[in-house]
Amino acid sequence: MHTFKVEIEGKEFIIETGKMAKQATGSVTVQLGGTVVLVTVVCSKEPKEDKMDMLPLFVEYQERTYAAGKIPGGFFKREGRPSEKAILTSRLIDRPIRPLFPKGLRNEVQVVAMVISADGENDPDVLAMVGASAALSISEIPFSGPIGAVRVGLIDDTFIVNPTFTELENSPLDLVVVGNKKGVVMLESESNEVSEEKIIEAIDFGYQKLSKLIEAQEQMVKECGVKKASPQLKEIDEELRKKVKEAAASKLDEIYKLSQREQRQKARDLLLKELVEKLVTEESEISDKDAKAALTELEKKTVRSLILDKKRRVDGRSFKDIREISCEIGVLPRTHGSGLFTRGQTQSLTVTTLGTGTDEQLIDALEGEKFKSFMLHYNFPPFSVGEVKPMRGPGRRDIGHGALAERALRPVMPKKEGFPYTVRVVSDILESNGSSSMATVCGGTLSLMDAGVPIKAPVSGIAMGLVKEQDKFAILTDIGGVEDHLGDMDFKVAGTKDGITAIQLDLKIDGITPEIIQQTLKEAKEARLIILDKMLSVIATPKNDLSPYAPRIVTLQIKPEKIKDVIGPGGKVIRKITEETGVTIDIENDGTVQVASSDADGLSRAIDIINGITKEAEVGKIYQSTVKRIMDFGAFCEILPGKEGLVHVSELADKFVKKASDVVKVGDEFPVKVIEIDSLGRINLSRKQAQGTQEDKPHNPKSGKERKKQ
Repeated sequence: MHTFKVEIEGKEFIIETGKMAKQATGSVTVQLGGTVVLVTVVCSKEPKEDKMDMLPLFVEYQERTYAAGKIPGGFFKREGRPSEKAILTSRLIDRPIRPLFPKGLRNEVQVVAMVISADGENDPDVLAMVGASAALSISEIPFSGPIGAVRVGLIDDTFIVNPTFTELENSPLDLVVVGNKKGVVMLESESNEVSEEKIIEAIDFGYQKLSKLIEAQEQMVKECGVKKASPQLKEIDEELRKKVKEAAASKLDEIYKLSQREQRQKARDLLLKELVEKLVTEESEISDKDAKAALTELEKKTVRSLILDKKRRVDGRSFKDIREISCEIGVLPRTHGSGLFTRGQTQSLTVTTLGTGTDEQLIDALEGEKFKSFMLHYNFPPFSVGEVKPMRGPGRRDIGHGALAERALRPVMPKKEGFPYTVRVVSDILESNGSSSMATVCGGTLSLMDAGVPIKAPVSGIAMGLVKEQDKFAILTDIGGVEDHLGDMDFKVAGTKDGITAIQLDLKIDGITPEIIQQTLKEAKEARLIILDKMLSVIATPKNDLSPYAPRIVTLQIKPEKIKDVIGPGGKVIRKITEETGVTIDIENDGTVQVASSDADGLSRAIDIINGITKEAEVGKIYQSTVKRIMDFGAFCEILPGKEGLVHVSELADKFVKKASDVVKVGDEFPVKVIEIDSLGRINLSRKQAQGTQEDKPHNPKSGKERKKQ
C-alpha cells in the first residue's frame, strides 16, 4: 500500500493505492476530512471496432448511503437510479479527462467513483476528480495527465480552498478549477454577480493551489505507477486521406461559403454520398465509416483554416458578431409567465410556474435533507435539430444544461421571506444551433419577469469558442454548432450587468493560458450586455402583478400553540377549511401559515376562518356578535369564528330583562363588549356597555382582501 499526503491551506488530502479494488486497472482512495471516495479505472483489452468518431469513455459516480450512516428510503431499501447530483458529478469528472486520452483510442474505459464515507462537510466531487486522475495516471491506460482540481470560495473578500458546505453558504463564489501543467482544462462556477476581475483572481488562486495535487500524483507515478500500454489506435489511412482530399477539398471550400446551416448540411451529405460511392467498393477495404472519418478530418482542417488564416467564420460573421436576436414574452395565454428567446437558429420556449410550499422539492443528500424552492428543467427534443429519436426522459446532457442555467439564475432569485412561492422554470429547446443552455438563461429571465417574479437583476448568457494552432488562436463570440464541434473550446458565461453568475468551460485541447481566459471573459461581457439590451427592450423590469391563474399567497403568523387548533384532531379542521374554500395551507413549526389560492374570495374566507380560530378575545374590545344559543339567564353569542361568550340578562339591555328570549332571538346580530375573561377562559360580554361606548367601534378581523390592499 502507498499513501501520499498533500496539505493545501491547512487541509490535508490523503491519496492511497494498493489497499482496495486491486483487480481494477487502477484504483485509489482520496480522503479529505471524514469524506472518502474510492475511484477505480478499467480499460477493455480489445478496441471497439464500431467506434470511429469517439472515445468510449464511461464515467459513473455513486453515493453509498452507508457513507453517511443512513439506510435508503423506499420499498427496496437500496440505492436506485443516479440522483441529479450523481449525474452532474459524473459529467464533472468526464469533462476534464476526456481530452487527455490519445486520439484514436477505441478501447472502452470506465471510471467508477464511489463515495464510501461522508462527513457532511466536505463535498466528494472534487475528491472524485482528483481520484480519477490519480487512478488513470498510475495505471497502464494511456493518459496525458495528471490533473488537479480544487474548489474556491470567497469569505470576507479572501479566497479559501475547498470550503465546507457550511462555509459555502456564506460565500458569493463557488468555483471549481481543474488544471494540468499546461494550464486550465475546466472551470465551473456559480457566483453572486462577481466581477470578471475577481473571477480571474479566483481562477489564478485555484490553479496555484491545485499544482500540489499534480506534484503528488507525479510522485505516485514514480513510486507505484506501471508502464503505459500501447493500444492499437484507430487512425485514418494515409492513402485514403489523400484520395478524400483530392476529391473533396475544393468542394468543401465551396460548401463553407454557404451562410445557411441547412444548405451546408445538405451539400455535405451529398458530398459524403459521392465519396462513399466512389471509394467504398467490393475490391477496397474502405468502409462507410472510414470515408466519413476522413471527410470529417478534412472538414475540420478546412473550417479551422478559414478562421485562422482567412479571418472568416463559417456563416460570414466577424469573430465578435452575435447572431440576430428576437425576444417575446407572454406567448402562452394560460401559463404564469412565458418567454420565447431566439438567437440565430437556437430557440428556447421558457415557461415559469408559481407554486406553494407543498411544491418544493425534497432532496435527500448525503449531507442531509434540504428543500429546493427554485427549479429549472431543460428539455432537448430531437426535432430541434431535425432528427428522429426516441424520447425517454431527460438524459445527462439535459440535466447538465438545466443545472448550468439554474446556477446562472439562482443568485438573482428573491428570498423566500419576501416571495413565498416555489418557482419552476422549464426550457423546451425548439431549435438548436449552438448554446441552447445560454438561450435558456435568457429565456428564463424573460419568463420570470413576465411572471412577476421580483428577480434582483436580469441575466443574459453567451457561449464563447476558440480555435488554436500552436501560438495562433482566435476567440469566437456566440459559437454555432459547427464551431463547437470542430473548435477547441466551449466557454459559457452568464451574468447581470454588474457581474458573473455562472461560468462553464470545457476544452478539447490539453489546457489554455490565463491570457486566453482573461480575453474571453472580456469579450463575453461585451456580448452579454448587447444581448441584455435586446431583452430589456421587451421587458425592463418584472411585472407588478402576477398572472390571474397564479396562486396568491398570504402569510400569517400565529402562536405555535395554536397550530393544533388550526389542524384539528386528525386534521379535521384544516381539511374542512380547504374543502370549503379551495385553498392550500402550509403550516411551519414556528407558527408561519401560508394560505394560497387563485380564488380571491376563497382566500379571504380561509384567512378569516384561521384568524377566527387563532385570534384571542381581548377585554375592552367591541366585537360584532351573532346569537347562537339562548338560555333564560342569557344569550351565547359568537364574536370570532368558533369563539362564543355569554351576555347575561343583566347586560342585554338598559332595562330589566327577565328572560333573554324576551329581547333577542337566535341569529340576531349586534355589537358586544368583552368585559371579562375568567380563569377558565370563559368570556363574559355586555350588549348595553357596547351600545354606550361611543369611541369604540365593533372589532372584526380584516379580510385577506383588505390586508392585501394595505
